[in-house]
Amino acid sequence: MFALVDCNNFYASCERVFNPNLRDKPIAILSNNDGCVISRSDEAKAKGLPMGAPAFKYENFFKANNIQIFSSNYPLYGDMSSRVMSILKQFTPDLEMYSIDEAFLEFKGFDNYDFQDYGNQIRQRILKWTGLPTSVGVAPTKALSKVANKIARKLPKQTNHVYVIDSEEKRLKALKWIKIGDVWGIGRGLQRRLKLKKVKTAFDFTQLPDEWIRKNFSIIEWRLKKDLEGIPTLQLDKQKTKKAIATTRSFETTFSDIDNIKERISTFATSCAEKLRKQKSSCFTIIVMLSSDRHKKDLPQHRVSRKTVFSYPTNSSLIISNCAVEAVSSIFKQGIKYKRAGVIVTGIVPANNHQLNLFQHENPKHKPLMSAMDRLNTKYGDYKIKVGNQDLKRTWKMRQEHLSPRRTTKINEIITVK
Repeated sequence: MFALVDCNNFYASCERVFNPNLRDKPIAILSNNDGCVISRSDEAKAKGLPMGAPAFKYENFFKANNIQIFSSNYPLYGDMSSRVMSILKQFTPDLEMYSIDEAFLEFKGFDNYDFQDYGNQIRQRILKWTGLPTSVGVAPTKALSKVANKIARKLPKQTNHVYVIDSEEKRLKALKWIKIGDVWGIGRGLQRRLKLKKVKTAFDFTQLPDEWIRKNFSIIEWRLKKDLEGIPTLQLDKQKTKKAIATTRSFETTFSDIDNIKERISTFATSCAEKLRKQKSSCFTIIVMLSSDRHKKDLPQHRVSRKTVFSYPTNSSLIISNCAVEAVSSIFKQGIKYKRAGVIVTGIVPANNHQLNLFQHENPKHKPLMSAMDRLNTKYGDYKIKVGNQDLKRTWKMRQEHLSPRRTTKINEIITVK
């Protein structure tokens, strides 16, 4: 059996854990630089607030409907997610973290378990230990556990947020209930093509011939169909080494001077290098991107990238940062107001097993230096140790006018009990 555990309105729920006054009130969480709505509480949805709503266009709507808005508090959300995943590992060792707020669990050797009771235990422990409400769907396959979770989420009074598909009758009833557009893995393009075959529900999809699915779609859609039929074909994904690592950000304001852009690019490059070391990898290639604000049509536009290939693989912040700064200096154009930049590292290989270059190699002092930097930053946090061309006072500087305290990750912002 598989389970999908999903935190209800995760970002909004994290805010409510430390501020109970927000319970039962409409809440909206904004994206980077307070751009648009990326999470809504059920109360905000009921007010008619759409996902992706631009914050500057909806200021009057927020006020008229008493919607509390918050800037994205990623340190808090990331820490709360980590706590939830740690709790889930207590119920089974086979876990796939699917996103920041949901995970698949596989139950091997749980033949005589009452999964309704087990799902309730999972939900109650997460609620008690973190304060976060969840929905749990249990079924014989991953795709069906997604369906079961949606039922638990949509029908909380009937299911108490836990639903188990453990019979053929329940499976068929669930598939006839869920619309094809709500099925996990069915995108808009695929949905349009299926509607031409008069497929309206997940049940209709499972009635299509296997041969037709294979001929007109791919093996992925065939596996999804089998999973919905109750035949396990989708397994838990194993954690893999990434083939590319990217750090891209919008600036808090537009920059038209090279010094500010160099500093931001250096920070992005250093972040990529740290991620490489964390997964014990090195890279051969770095790509630096720079673009103006595409929404301001009246201003000159410039969108450009530069690729650099190293003679040897590296994960040194010094090398990658310096290379990124040189690249952005070569593509920077005077008179352009830049809004976004990014660094991508690719050509990733294991740090301890790669082809050496006969004539060029990395400075041997870099490896112990990077190790010491990582150790100190892990111990003291907030990136106390940086490379010389970074601003010591900032890491990600964004417009966050509605940011709540970080509570669990910053000692001087912990909750105060009066």
